[in-house]
Amino acid sequence: MRRVCCLVSLAFMLTFPGLAGAQDEAEVQPPGAPTKDKPDLGSAPNQTAGEFTPAKGFDIVKTDLGSLNISFYGLARYLDQLPASQDFVDHLGRTRGVDARNDINWQRTMIWFSGFALNPRLVYVLTVWSLPATQQTLAFGNLQFKVADGLTIGAGIGPTLTARSMTGSHPFWAGSDRQMGEEFFRGGFSSGAWLRGEPLPGLFYWLSVNTNLSQLGVVAANDSRFFSYSGSLWWEPTTGEFGLRGGLADFEEHDHLATRFGTSMGHARENRAADLTASPNATQLRLSDGVLLFETGSLAPGVTVEYANYDILAYDVGLKYRGWSFQGEYYLRWLSHFDATGPLPMSSIFDTGFMAETMYMFIPRYLGVYVSGTYIWDAFQRHPWEGCAGASYFPFATRSFRLNLHTIYVHKSPTGSTFGYYAAGQTGEILSLGADVLF
Repeated sequence: MRRVCCLVSLAFMLTFPGLAGAQDEAEVQPPGAPTKDKPDLGSAPNQTAGEFTPAKGFDIVKTDLGSLNISFYGLARYLDQLPASQDFVDHLGRTRGVDARNDINWQRTMIWFSGFALNPRLVYVLTVWSLPATQQTLAFGNLQFKVADGLTIGAGIGPTLTARSMTGSHPFWAGSDRQMGEEFFRGGFSSGAWLRGEPLPGLFYWLSVNTNLSQLGVVAANDSRFFSYSGSLWWEPTTGEFGLRGGLADFEEHDHLATRFGTSMGHARENRAADLTASPNATQLRLSDGVLLFETGSLAPGVTVEYANYDILAYDVGLKYRGWSFQGEYYLRWLSHFDATGPLPMSSIFDTGFMAETMYMFIPRYLGVYVSGTYIWDAFQRHPWEGCAGASYFPFATRSFRLNLHTIYVHKSPTGSTFGYYAAGQTGEILSLGADVLF
């Protein structure tokens, strides 16, 4: 099965050799203020990826030798996971508790310092990222040099390119965070180096080598000697674009059908990034019952997985037309080549599933309503799924400020974190009310 999928993906790449990269080709200088004929504050063209892409912001300095722009993102959110008290049974028959939340938080802060240094082709982005819910604050950055439209070379903190949402669409999603399918299958962000570009109009590529699958919570002393490798390819054939950042809403009210077709893939040899006597620091990978792969007893009582291979293949499609938008992605994930402290009942785990979402701008530029869903066919035959519905109100007719209502019914959530909507193992309702600003 894996060989067939890889051959299909390889054929796709050879047929469309330029696919992927940054969602919009990066400008070498941060753009200025919006004009009257372009009232959407939106975002600067994608200069990094995902959560770490600057917005338009404020131009502080512009000289022949360099520039400085400051921009920011903030999210305030109420989240309620129901029922308040519940348990779930994992794939080994053990009863575990669900840590359901009911809280109001200033959920996320990002401040970007961006511009060029010495040469307009040499672009930098410095990011201050904070998550008050977990008392985490980090500062990091990246450098990129634009050789030509078809080639930009970058190094720093960047994405592992394992899903379409990792290539620059944040925060222009249905809600303020990813859907369950994306959260379960994707990798994270890590130090690395990459090549990306748009060699032909509407064809993009992005290739990356990273230290690991996700650097969050993992210090250099815990890293293994294995890198992660990932790539994303996509094609926008009909209009040559897919809106700002390639997000969900059709703010542009496309008169002609906008399309996007893509594929993403990745490989990593991951370790638990902690001693056997401690809890794992590497928490990106979960089993389909929500249990962390690297926690003791995840696959067999008393046995700890120390190393494992992660392989992902994803195909995605997007459509936009006259206020309607659709995005869907199909995932195939393999966990294999386990090194463990004792015998395991399986040598590999294969999970597959999809995420789909559609949105309609009921009042153009002001009000969008949407539905979405995820279904997973997993090795443990638990079949997690979710159904979501919500609405986003843009009071200033710009994507830069949004009020969002997001409702979810989830069945046996395979993912969970303080970042997003989900609690591992949860079955029940989730309610989110949020306000976010990007400028």
